[in-house]
Amino acid sequence: MAVEAAQELTGMAPRRTVHPGAWWLWALGLATAASRTTNPLLLGLLLAVVGYVVATHRTDAPWARSYAAFVRLALAVLLIRLFFAVFLGSPIPGTHTLLTLPEVPLPAWAQGVRLGGRVTAEGLVFALYDGLKLATLLICVGAANALANPARLLKSLPGALYEAGVAVVVAMTFAPHLVADVRRLRAARRLRGRPDRGLRGLAQVALPVLEGALERSVALAAAMDARGYGRTAEVTPAVRRTTAALTLGGLLGVCAGTYGVLTAEGGTYGLPVLLAGLAAALAGLWLGGRRSPRTRYRPDAWGVRAWLVSGSGVAVAGLTVAYAAHDPAALHPGVVPLTAPAFPLWPAAAILLGLLPAFTVPAPPPPGSRPAHDAPNPRPRPRPRKEPA
Repeated sequence: MAVEAAQELTGMAPRRTVHPGAWWLWALGLATAASRTTNPLLLGLLLAVVGYVVATHRTDAPWARSYAAFVRLALAVLLIRLFFAVFLGSPIPGTHTLLTLPEVPLPAWAQGVRLGGRVTAEGLVFALYDGLKLATLLICVGAANALANPARLLKSLPGALYEAGVAVVVAMTFAPHLVADVRRLRAARRLRGRPDRGLRGLAQVALPVLEGALERSVALAAAMDARGYGRTAEVTPAVRRTTAALTLGGLLGVCAGTYGVLTAEGGTYGLPVLLAGLAAALAGLWLGGRRSPRTRYRPDAWGVRAWLVSGSGVAVAGLTVAYAAHDPAALHPGVVPLTAPAFPLWPAAAILLGLLPAFTVPAPPPPGSRPAHDAPNPRPRPRPRKEPA
């Protein structure tokens, strides 16, 4: 553990780790597949795949402990969606009435909104499918936070995006550090025999957590200032104007090309404009990186395992999107009339490709273990003393 901590501070990652960008691509690919279906069987399979990979490859780092918080958040979102469907009604008509709540009369200008009234099985099932899809998206993002080191991800960004990347990484690490602080303070209160649950315990834990967040932000600001954050190199005005023109034109080209690809009228110009916009944006980022020169100590290499991890997520997303265009009814089970969802085999087989990182990436060492090269040398035995004759 001491060697891994030293490697983390110096930027030298262990050999068994995978590029953090690969984990994010894998998670975003599974999230894309989840956004294309409301089938609860396929969503449950996605949750099982994500949970298995996280359980086998999550470390004991602070950011890795935020996965449970994302699972609780996903469960809360699902319950809130069901609550809204019960008390605020559902746009799905139904004939199977489960219960009838007292309805609050509303004025004429609020037509289309109701409080209480009839709760149907069709509306409740539709809300369950919709909430489960959103919960799966949140859990996929939580898996990326638990598996990818945000500090290593920041090192891999191009120089033009370094300032924005720092802000994103600080925002991403807020939740993991907050969860770690709450656990530490609750454990300390339990050891002292004080309550750590309920409103009283929450009120007494909130102030130390906010104080720790403030101290961490001040320390981060001091470290960033000591490392020269925000200082730029001198470039010519022509390079600045060219960078701005390429970046802005590239982003406009990406927007126009994406619109052309998604619409039927832009099938002829959509893809060329999209590729041209991507090329211009990448050129602008490359030129913009000259304004923020920085060095990388032992940068993370994008190896074979990174290609396998990211490729599995992209394959899951691509195959699911292709099947959604071929047979959308299998991925979106109907609720009117109320029928049991089917289990399509081809999308399920595509989702199982997301398990590839569990077999191609070595599992991290268990907490508290010491690598073989870090094992202490055995203490030499003292030589027996010779007695004088």
